[in-house]
Amino acid sequence: MTEPTKDIAAKLQHPRRSLGNRHRSQAEKFLSLSETDSSNLLWAEQSARQAVLHDFTNPDNWRVLVRIKLNVGDHAGIHAVLNDLFAVLGRDPVYLTQLEGVDMSESGMGILEAALVADPLDPDDWWNGVSSDEDSILSFVERVGMLDMTDHRANILFSRRLERLRDSGREEDYLKLARVLLAQRPSNHEAWSALGRMHERRDEYDQAWLCYDQAQSNFPGFPVRDQFRERMEAKMDGRAPTPWKVPEVTQRVEFLKRMQKLSMSPSNDVRDDVVPEISSNTEIFGEVAHLRSEGRSSEAFFLARRMAAEGIDGALELVEEIRMEISDE
Repeated sequence: MTEPTKDIAAKLQHPRRSLGNRHRSQAEKFLSLSETDSSNLLWAEQSARQAVLHDFTNPDNWRVLVRIKLNVGDHAGIHAVLNDLFAVLGRDPVYLTQLEGVDMSESGMGILEAALVADPLDPDDWWNGVSSDEDSILSFVERVGMLDMTDHRANILFSRRLERLRDSGREEDYLKLARVLLAQRPSNHEAWSALGRMHERRDEYDQAWLCYDQAQSNFPGFPVRDQFRERMEAKMDGRAPTPWKVPEVTQRVEFLKRMQKLSMSPSNDVRDDVVPEISSNTEIFGEVAHLRSEGRSSEAFFLARRMAAEGIDGALELVEEIRMEISDE
């Protein structure tokens, strides 16, 4: 039976190094054979594309793809490859400006190498480069808020960087930036779960439940919210003067408002960073439709989740619809 495209895409979200290495090895073999038979360049390019698809965190996969593009003379293709790499790196405006009016045959490989050195794809290489320099860490913390991490690869890449930040003891920075990351791509259930574990370890149980709730809502087969509730019931059973309770609807709504606010792009010109209040169900459904029409899926998702928390008819179906849209992006 043929595997559905959506299932394949879901499995490819996380880097698969062995497959990436295999396809890169094939690409290099075909590239070598192309010296005597240029028809092998087509096979080389196809294999190189597969290498990047399976493992976008290995810089050698990007290098071989650009080398092949140079051999083919596909300068527009080199531009597209670099643009794709910069999407993985959060569409940093500093990087994007380097692609304007540049002769890719002369500068394409140089731009690639400079980007890989300045912003390593491997999280350990990245951390080794910044961990001993407080200014570099502070610059990263400030920069994350200006990046576009809606691409699922960027969200994975920066999730791993935040893990290094957290494991070094910078918990407050992690808590702040994890919300920024998740506001841009709320379907990242693994990051929600990791954030929930951090809050649980800090005895911030309401915040932990809210994060686990987001994780399980985005991936129902991952019952972290239910497991947390079971842990809390076992922990509090008969031994606490005030047993822990699931957060009230008002707490959930405020949490979702904050997440919607974080998901707002500065380019959307939201005055005073305030989430607009909507007075009727008709207006709120209209606002969700408006946000979706503008491609602001994360904002629409958190607004729909607010509606669901408040028990508005049709909201749960809308949440699921938007969740699927975000997963497919």
